[in-house]
Amino acid sequence: MTGKIDVKKELDSYRARSGEFRVLDMPPLRYLMVDGHGDPNTAPSFTAALESLYPVAYAAKFASRRELGQDYVVPPLEGLWWAEDMDAFTAARDKSRWDWTMMLLVPDWVPAELVAPAVQQVGAKTTRPARLDEVRLGTLTERRCVQTLHVGAFDDKAAVLERMHHEFIPAQGLTMTGTHHEIYLSDARRVVPDKRRTILRQPVTEV
Repeated sequence: MTGKIDVKKELDSYRARSGEFRVLDMPPLRYLMVDGHGDPNTAPSFTAALESLYPVAYAAKFASRRELGQDYVVPPLEGLWWAEDMDAFTAARDKSRWDWTMMLLVPDWVPAELVAPAVQQVGAKTTRPARLDEVRLGTLTERRCVQTLHVGAFDDKAAVLERMHHEFIPAQGLTMTGTHHEIYLSDARRVVPDKRRTILRQPVTEV
């Protein structure tokens, strides 16, 4: 068995700096995913999504260590966010209008054949996660993106998104496409709001 791998240190896509917008080309990546709608602070379906994702992610990690001889740190939580009117993320911040997909990255060496048994293993436990049947393994293909690092409370990122969407992206001859993507590098249960580190990513294409 080799040492435990931390994909945050291995993948370039987890690198970002506060105050700096960066253009990068993303390879296709696989995730455990669960979809939902509504305010993540109040919607029971949001909590249920996380309670279903994490046990499967850890079951897959342990299967990788046991069967493949490769251990890894479970990657940080990620989310895709969208609404019919994207100003819901900047000006209005009306979270009740948000749609989302919460995700945990599955390293590329973990075959799909290990994921289905991981779901079954979690389902066999006495307390079955409410949304376990909705957990799926999917591939996200974003291609060219713009991203930056936001340090601070989740609700304070609107100004950063405003600059990304309406200043930096147009200035580069690009236009937004795809879905707004966030990567939560900090554990919100342990890090105070003004020190939380979140990568903000937006897929783009040339005008």
